[in-house]
Amino acid sequence: MKLSLGFSPCPNDTFIFDALIHHKIDTEGLEFEVFFDDVETLNQKALRSELDITKLSFHAFAHVAEKYALLDAGSALGFGVGPLLICKNEDLIGSERLTQKDSTLSVAIPGELTTANFLLGIAFPNLLNKQVMVFSEIQDALLNQRIDLGLIIHENRFTYTEKGLHKIVDLGSYWEELTGCAIPLGGIVINRKLDHGIQLKVNRLIRKSVEFAFQNPKSGIDFIAAHAQEMEEAVMYKHIDLYVNKYSVDLGIEGRKAIDILFKMAREKGIIPEINQTLYVTN
Repeated sequence: MKLSLGFSPCPNDTFIFDALIHHKIDTEGLEFEVFFDDVETLNQKALRSELDITKLSFHAFAHVAEKYALLDAGSALGFGVGPLLICKNEDLIGSERLTQKDSTLSVAIPGELTTANFLLGIAFPNLLNKQVMVFSEIQDALLNQRIDLGLIIHENRFTYTEKGLHKIVDLGSYWEELTGCAIPLGGIVINRKLDHGIQLKVNRLIRKSVEFAFQNPKSGIDFIAAHAQEMEEAVMYKHIDLYVNKYSVDLGIEGRKAIDILFKMAREKGIIPEINQTLYVTN
């Protein structure tokens, strides 16, 4: 049986899925047709139900929970891993312009349905002049002064200071202080139309793929590097260390609690709809 599978070319995802798609583990008769896309493209594909299995932002998951269920394996949650709001103009750090009503500051975001944008809305509800950009283009837009602020994710966390850009706030730290929980960034969901046994099998295989990667961290280096936008190996593994952890093996009670709090807060603010389905694939 062949299933369509979407994930990003970022090192954390390629690290997680290398063993699965290259048959370094027994895939129990399943084959996977892989689609590499940035997170917002994957979010939009999920809205259209294009893929059997896909990585997506937890914010986006709230809008497709009727169609997809969340797997316990493969997610990106953690402490110190949140999006950063950055700028070129240091005068904006701590500026009243960030919080004033009808703020005219322009901010580039990596997607309307990203968890990053959701957190921005909680922390800075008056920053409404938003422009959607591919995450890898945001720093250049700041440097070229096409925007005032940038909301960065993924490996850009490690490179912005080298370009002379400045941090305004770490939204991950903001979330952690607010809730005491790990920040849920992205998860792996599977189409509810698939047989429940297939759903459980896919969850089991992704978990095995993550465990294989942890046990053989250099096994997928060529595959990871091929998709890492000329990133240095040290930066690639810093990225992996930040986003791949125990929650990637299994959400567990703590991981599910963090997601439930995120969704509860979002519903209370009217950001996401009520969800009438069980969120998770259960045994």
